[in-house]
Amino acid sequence: MNIETLHQLFLESKGVATDTRAIKTNQLFFALRGDNFNGNLFAEKALSKGAGYAIIDEELNKPNDRYILVENVLETLQKLSTFHREFLNIPILAITGSNGKTTSKELIHAVLKKKFETVATVGNLNNHIGVPLSLLSMNSKTEFGIVEMGANHLKEIEKLCEIARPNFGYITNFGKAHLEGFGSIEGVILGKSELYKYLKSNNGKLFLNIDDPIQQKQTTYNNIFTFGESVDSDVVINYDSTNTLAEVQYKQIKIKSQLTGAYNAINIAASICVGLYFKISLESIQKAIIGYLPKNNRSQIVKLGSNTLLMDAYNANPTSMKAALESFKANPAENKIVILGDMFELGISSEEEHQNIVNYLESINVLHAYLVGDNFYKTTSSSHKITNLKSFSDLQFSLETTEFNNSYILIKGSRGMALERVLDVLKSAVKK
Repeated sequence: MNIETLHQLFLESKGVATDTRAIKTNQLFFALRGDNFNGNLFAEKALSKGAGYAIIDEELNKPNDRYILVENVLETLQKLSTFHREFLNIPILAITGSNGKTTSKELIHAVLKKKFETVATVGNLNNHIGVPLSLLSMNSKTEFGIVEMGANHLKEIEKLCEIARPNFGYITNFGKAHLEGFGSIEGVILGKSELYKYLKSNNGKLFLNIDDPIQQKQTTYNNIFTFGESVDSDVVINYDSTNTLAEVQYKQIKIKSQLTGAYNAINIAASICVGLYFKISLESIQKAIIGYLPKNNRSQIVKLGSNTLLMDAYNANPTSMKAALESFKANPAENKIVILGDMFELGISSEEEHQNIVNYLESINVLHAYLVGDNFYKTTSSSHKITNLKSFSDLQFSLETTEFNNSYILIKGSRGMALERVLDVLKSAVKK
């Protein structure tokens, strides 16, 4: 079956599914394979649960005229999403970067929704499967698409661009993330810049943070729209790092948010830049930004008795953790507590980067710092205010035997550390 015919079946369906546990009537089931699973084995179940067709890439024992046999299910899903993207012919903004891409995506989505029927990547479905699914979630009513792109190796962003074919692009920053895959910070820059390389080859528009020295190198390209504190910016933004909640100033107007951390001010500025480029009123932009509530443990504030928790536990790398700590340091609150979990995917740089964080912690005013995980456990410190803990159970015991009152607590670590569990531990401790 060719892509045109499959696309027609898609248009007549209720969308696509890759998991039989969430199948809906008349969806197309794509039997994807992975290292530990084979979706072909679930094709029959998908049909029995209401799928209209099952796209498979191996012959099954029980023939069924609702099986669609293809050479490779993943490649077919990707080709279908690209065909659908061209069929809709709408503007697509791609967002990548080492830190802040999901928050930037959500803010930009909130702003663009004020004018356009906009669909954006849900959560962080930003890989070779998530991007096609994001594109296929768009329909004839969609006027604008936002696609988040994640990567931990070279050539991945290039591939995602070939699938999504964006017209616009924004890179949040270039930080020390996924060093194990990229090999070095230079590898990170090269990998993330594959987005700009694609756009330049297709006369796309680049949104640039002109204060970023790495992004400044893109200003020789003539199809750009910039923001930053520099007077040379198309959108001149001033940042305020003195408040707990991030805010910026544009043309004497302060634009507030419900995001914690000064590092989020750049994410806010990017959404203002994109909104103004697409002729959205400043009033609408302001409403979108102040109305955006962070979730999924990203820069969330949680009140717990007399304590204030800054939940930033969705993910972490050396760059984002240092930024969070710098913002935390600048906060005037007393009784500041830090709970940090290991940073993953750092390869041979892991030991050095974890020790760097500990060294920085020694220089800032915190009441106490709890460091948990195999990597942080190996670090050394002469400070009595730093406690190294090997496992989460060790952390739990330490927290449960400590009394917290009027404390300002930062919680940050890589996703695999699941530090959101700290919230339940502290709830229990505070009740006692």
